[in-house]
Amino acid sequence: MELTQLKNIFESFNQMNVLIIGDVMIDGYVWGKVDRISPEAPVPVLSVAKKEDRLGGAANVALNIQSMGANPILCSVIGDDENGKKFVALLNDLKISAEGILQSKDRITTLKTRVIKDHQHLLRIDEEIDQPLNQQEENIFIEKVKNIIAAHQIDVIIFQDYDKGVLTSHNIEKLISIAQNAGIKTVVDPKKRNFLTYKNVGLFKPNLKELKDGLKIEFNHLSDDQLVAASKELKNKINANAVLITLSEHGVFLMDSENNYKIPAHIRNISDVSGAGDTVISVAALCYAGAMPNEKIAAIANLAGGLVCEKVGVVPINKSALLSEAAALKK
Repeated sequence: MELTQLKNIFESFNQMNVLIIGDVMIDGYVWGKVDRISPEAPVPVLSVAKKEDRLGGAANVALNIQSMGANPILCSVIGDDENGKKFVALLNDLKISAEGILQSKDRITTLKTRVIKDHQHLLRIDEEIDQPLNQQEENIFIEKVKNIIAAHQIDVIIFQDYDKGVLTSHNIEKLISIAQNAGIKTVVDPKKRNFLTYKNVGLFKPNLKELKDGLKIEFNHLSDDQLVAASKELKNKINANAVLITLSEHGVFLMDSENNYKIPAHIRNISDVSGAGDTVISVAALCYAGAMPNEKIAAIANLAGGLVCEKVGVVPINKSALLSEAAALKK
């Protein structure tokens, strides 16, 4: 692909509407210094210097989509609680539509608080609920998605599953059917609970652990033959157009109906891998919607995942930095 073509595809993202369906959360951060050990127990005492709340989960995918120039439309269920209000306020501050957000009195809003000393991640504290939506919530949720698809020209749908209960086997099957009937491309970032429910989707992106857990198999991922065999088994079971496996420090592997592509990771100064998967699915979805060849989708998504790992905490991709790196590779 010529550099001009690549720039044109990146430019086309600015006209895209991306519907992101899945579990959202708040990523909380507490930064500070540790100068002593507690007299109460053999644990460090953190003197807090700064606190911050950021959008997390599927909402971090929305941030990545926005950073790439496209318009994210987020659809999820959160709690009718103080953290729910905080979550909606964060959306408003970042000019991301809350039209697809439902608040339930039967759920709490997921909050994951990371405690960080300098650049060292000391502890994470999770407040969450992972029970599936009840039937009434499911029905309302599906209608909400239908209304959004009717009101907007959606270019691609991302299913961002964190096993927190928003995506259930029932609504996954229903929503994929709705997308197919509307001719909308589908991309999935799965978790274990609903792993094999996502049938007949366009692009399916598990990481290596999710692949092994989802298929209930063990194999040597350093063996290309075994990786190909596992990916083929997955592709056949869910009838996806393509599967994109993220391999952490070993890069990514993509299989479609005709070819396999293994793209090695680039050498990076890794600070934090949090949120890298969100970035990979976001960039891959936009490239997929832009009809980029699958090998290029894998290569650009691989670049993007590496770039965000150089930052501390969950941060969205920088579009111009990604394009610059891609251009440097072309040269």
